[in-house]
Amino acid sequence: MKKLLLLILIFCVGCTAKPPAPSIHISLTDSNRSLKITGIDPVILNDIDRDTIKNWQSLFAIYRLPADTDVKDYQPVQPGKYQLKDSAIIFTPDTSFVKRQLYFIRFYNYAGNKSIWDYVQGKTTKGQLHYTDLIFKP
Repeated sequence: MKKLLLLILIFCVGCTAKPPAPSIHISLTDSNRSLKITGIDPVILNDIDRDTIKNWQSLFAIYRLPADTDVKDYQPVQPGKYQLKDSAIIFTPDTSFVKRQLYFIRFYNYAGNKSIWDYVQGKTTKGQLHYTDLIFKP
């Protein structure tokens, strides 16, 4: 009987585990002229590598952080070039990063709406995208 209860307990605990969120890391390279983004699923990288710049920006958009953070959702995208090198994305802006200016990268997690329970519990609404903002300063 104890073995059956232990088996049921292990089964219940195993079913409640959430998949780990993607761990995205950013660092400045090339004398603070480029941004290196790592920690992305290689399948996603190889798939999006064949696409245009618009698709790169739909996954990773880089913006200047305004002094009034209430309007950060209305900032224009920082234009630049995306390259895939050794399972990392290298972003080089068209105009150099300004020293002491804060920037942020918005990573859109398109796999965030996988469960109907997210909708039921009010964690998300229809059409809402999950994203993470990472702030950096060159």
